Amino acid sequence: MKFETTVLKVIPRTHDVSSFRFPRPSGLDYKPGQFLYITLKQGEKELSKHFSFSSSPTELDFIEFTKKLSDSEFSTALRALKAGDWARIDAPYGRFTFEGEYPKIALLSGGIGITPFMSICKNATDKGLPSKITLFYGCRTEKDIVFRKEFEEMAQKNNNLKIVFTLNEASTDWKGTTGNINADMIKRELPDYKDNIFFACGPPGMVKAMEALVEALGLPKTQLKLEYFTGYT
Repeated sequence: MKFETTVLKVIPRTHDVSSFRFPRPSGLDYKPGQFLYITLKQGEKELSKHFSFSSSPTELDFIEFTKKLSDSEFSTALRALKAGDWARIDAPYGRFTFEGEYPKIALLSGGIGITPFMSICKNATDKGLPSKITLFYGCRTEKDIVFRKEFEEMAQKNNNLKIVFTLNEASTDWKGTTGNINADMIKRELPDYKDNIFFACGPPGMVKAMEALVEALGLPKTQLKLEYFTGYT
């Protein structure tokens, strides 16, 4: 579905990450984990890029994507966006989705690769899906955790959702997990890991590492779904 729209709201999430919301048009149906193409205007030029939905299909009034803002041309255009500005959206695309097909899943994410998992976890929580979901989310520092409050609130509501934040550069006040997502962490936080389908999303290097990790855990490739997230530029 292709449609022209205007910005509803820009929401800062961290010091360098923002969400961009648009009205959800009638007839736009998508699955949690899918992505959209968005086109913006910068002067006379049109710029296009694709992003995962960070909104859930259960949120009927708006759609949203979330981006880490860099020094790129597209990020510069996003920084200038304000409510009422024009955009064109083409959606939905992608097969990196979860709607309750498996009884147990483990989500492995790094950085801004968290966005499709936000959609998946929100959808599961809102619909009361019986599937057990364990999210492992690796960030550099505490201030880099995107959607921290939202995930913590979902975990309070949803007994089937477990959130594991892990930091590479943790402060002395950090009481949570530290270091990269690894086999020992998986085994400690998810003892029945062999019964889970794994989803990995993040920058290419991180996803490659998660692919090797799942193999090291002795699991077949059929228990792993990958999304190489390139939303950094």
